[in-house]
Amino acid sequence: MSRFAILLGGSLELTPRLRRELERSGGLRVIAADGGMAHAQVLGLPVELWVGDFDSSPPELLAQYPEVPREVYPREKDKTDGELAIAAARSRGARELLLLGALGGQSDHSLAHLTLALALAKQGLSIVLSSGLEEAHPLLPGRFHFDFPPSTPFSLIPLTDLRGLGIRGARWELVQSQVALGDSLTLSNQVARPEGLEVELAQGYGVLIARFGYYTRFG
Repeated sequence: MSRFAILLGGSLELTPRLRRELERSGGLRVIAADGGMAHAQVLGLPVELWVGDFDSSPPELLAQYPEVPREVYPREKDKTDGELAIAAARSRGARELLLLGALGGQSDHSLAHLTLALALAKQGLSIVLSSGLEEAHPLLPGRFHFDFPPSTPFSLIPLTDLRGLGIRGARWELVQSQVALGDSLTLSNQVARPEGLEVELAQGYGVLIARFGYYTRFG
């Protein structure tokens, strides 16, 4: 089984969409990063490994899961607990990663998770970051389909200048467009068809963020 969920310390809500992702056929193995273990009970997921320096795991959480094997690291280390958990998953053959609790919480950690996800995608891994209410997908050159339902709000954030960007199935579509780093052209769009969203990119890197469970105002 090559599909892993990594439990991280950001916010997480068990939405119907996230539940479907967790229950998708093929099975799911779970590794927790320090305080991310707090999500295990709400999600109803068995955890096979608990990784970190445990500085964000309160005593009651540590006492709640004495049976889960732990890899303990010193606080003075050069990798985050999330990176260590991802490395443990990759050593176990992970090819798909669902990073839960990767969004929300500390801004520096959220940004680090997004850039790490992009680096992992460039290495050939399939990556989804989720808080339940938000979902992020790193974008590389290529063609992509996203099964977002109609009216789903989404934004495409350039992480470099983008060339040859196409967006189909959205309220505002693009064809072979160029979007500069820092440009807000691709913010606050909306899925417009039941088939979902199609994105193609010829050059550059970005991240697509979709929002579920609440509405935003456009314009």
